[in-house]
Amino acid sequence: MGNSLQMQGKEALAALQKAADLLPGDATACSSLGLAQNNIGQLNDAVASFRRALAIKPDYAEAHSNLGVILNKLGRLDDAVASYCQALAIKPDSAETHYNLGNTLNDLMRLDDAVASYRQALAIKPDFSQAHNNLGKSLKGLGRLDDAVTSYRQALALNPGFALAHSNLGNALKELGRINDAVTSYRRALEIKPDYAEAHNNLGNALTDIGQLNDAVASYRRALEIKPDYAEAYNNLGNALRDLGQINNAVASYHRALEIKPDFTEVRSNLLFTHNYQSDQPAETLLAEAQYFGGLVARQARPYTSWRNLPDPDRCLRVGWVSGDFRNHPVGHFVEGLLAELAADATGRLELFAYPNHFRSDAVTERIKACCHGWHSAVGLSDQRLAERIHDDEIDILIDLSGHSGNNRLPMFAWKPAPLQMTWLGYMGTTGVAAIDYLLADPWALPATEEVHFTEKIWRLPETLLCLTPPDIEIPVSSPPASANGFITFGSFNNLSKINDAVVALWARVLAAVPDSRLLLKTKQLNAPSVRQGVVEQFSQHGISQHRLQLEGSVPQRAEHLMTYQRVDISLDPFPHPGMTTSAESLWMGVPVLTLGAGRFISRQGIGLMTNAGLPDWIAADADDYVAKAVWHASDLPRLAAVRNSLRQRVLTSPIFDNSRFARHFETALRGMWVQWCASRQASSCIPALAEGKDSPSPATF
Repeated sequence: MGNSLQMQGKEALAALQKAADLLPGDATACSSLGLAQNNIGQLNDAVASFRRALAIKPDYAEAHSNLGVILNKLGRLDDAVASYCQALAIKPDSAETHYNLGNTLNDLMRLDDAVASYRQALAIKPDFSQAHNNLGKSLKGLGRLDDAVTSYRQALALNPGFALAHSNLGNALKELGRINDAVTSYRRALEIKPDYAEAHNNLGNALTDIGQLNDAVASYRRALEIKPDYAEAYNNLGNALRDLGQINNAVASYHRALEIKPDFTEVRSNLLFTHNYQSDQPAETLLAEAQYFGGLVARQARPYTSWRNLPDPDRCLRVGWVSGDFRNHPVGHFVEGLLAELAADATGRLELFAYPNHFRSDAVTERIKACCHGWHSAVGLSDQRLAERIHDDEIDILIDLSGHSGNNRLPMFAWKPAPLQMTWLGYMGTTGVAAIDYLLADPWALPATEEVHFTEKIWRLPETLLCLTPPDIEIPVSSPPASANGFITFGSFNNLSKINDAVVALWARVLAAVPDSRLLLKTKQLNAPSVRQGVVEQFSQHGISQHRLQLEGSVPQRAEHLMTYQRVDISLDPFPHPGMTTSAESLWMGVPVLTLGAGRFISRQGIGLMTNAGLPDWIAADADDYVAKAVWHASDLPRLAAVRNSLRQRVLTSPIFDNSRFARHFETALRGMWVQWCASRQASSCIPALAEGKDSPSPATF
């Protein structure tokens, strides 16, 4: 009766419970009861029922497999794997069990093992469309995107109406850079299943990538209409709003995501990153939020307390670098020259190991890879497995290049896989992760009075924190465009997120104070007509007409991007988040940058760049001084031309482009940190034995 009711979708629990009571030695009755309990969410009772069935019949493969399903639902993933393996030892030809094992291994981030399980399922049952789909998911996680696309297409060949596979195919195509094809896949999924919240969310991500931010926002909002507790969609909505410059709305969206999912570490990282665009955030508040993040990831980690690393201050050091940006990206452009110099000149003193957290690669990636003794992909690895890899590699100093920016692995750093850990470059603020020992700074950007707002110890390089690899592109420095135009062209190629209302108001004052001047803004968000119109309206509120604005989107080639500086006389730095890559590139193109020198660590990056470039008179003390300096520099074209003509040569020999000089300072910093660590280890090994007859502490192991 119970089985019959269950097949009809009716309440079967009472009948199956009675059957199990009447047949206490019948494994099938216990197993059927477990299935009924699972169907109504009584998971712990279901576990007990399946265990009773297995006590009666230990070789009951289906009960082992079903127990694995319940344990997976309960989050007991290792126990689930054990149950599936027991089932397969009894019945190795069960495609469904191999498939379920693959799903659990995928959840455990054991992606290679998951791939093997899905392939076993498909060897038994080639037309298993769900297994093809999930195989694609694991292959994508491993960065094997072309193979993932093949798997998704096989799933769709078997089941063209498989909305999930269409959406997943879109995800793989998106990562391959085939954004338009990805959009087509998402839209196909939505034709099949219009209320598919995840596909709306994924479509929003693709639209964000191609700069259709307002359409992306609409997609995220549609996902949230369907699934109001969709924390991931709130997070992505926040990212799109941030890119649109709607910082307060972005913060509100992140907070809503955290109301739904308080331990969502990615959202907390995004929130901290977004605070860099807000000038009204007290340093104490930012520190408290970072510490909350640090506490969260620490609770999720099991940190190492011993390492095999010999505490010898003079030996060759193994230095690890973790980043999702070893490619044509600002981080890639900053580290490439440094790593090349270290690889060439620090042989026998340093060995470099990279742990890339992104599967995209390009010419920059290959040049960075050539500098490294070891190149081990972190893609698809859980924090635990990546930490194990780094610990096994006996890395002495592990460097985070992301901070709270995208593709970071900060939660992994909480595992403390290396005895010394440092953060640098990707994020100008405290990470909040107690296991990160040092933050790299310079004398200009981080005054000693600000150190209390960091969980890391501050280690200062003597000249500059930033040293850009000179572009390997033949582009001449042009004459000032004002000499031909008859008017000054100001410019900024910074992300629109940095151009807030206060920045617009100040730049409008500059345009008003310099008659007939123009402002050239160039950034990816301005590809969209609706975004350009929004910027026009922002400036119109301050009396600046549209004809004085030149608004341009991004271009695919770096050379074309850099050539645009030939149309700019003076670059304007935004605040509180100034330019870094854009400012260094502007200087290389002969265009000086007017920066506002005030505020916290992130806000002072322009001070360091202009000071090291030998342009202290381009640093403004406040808003009024910013306008006054803009007028003064714009009023003397011969002086501006002289600065332009000599600037590239000046900066190429300055600390901000001299990679050899920077590498020497960087290596000295690493060695200094290591010497201090060795001294602390040696001191701890000399602690006297405890009194009262207790055993002496064992020496620390390394």
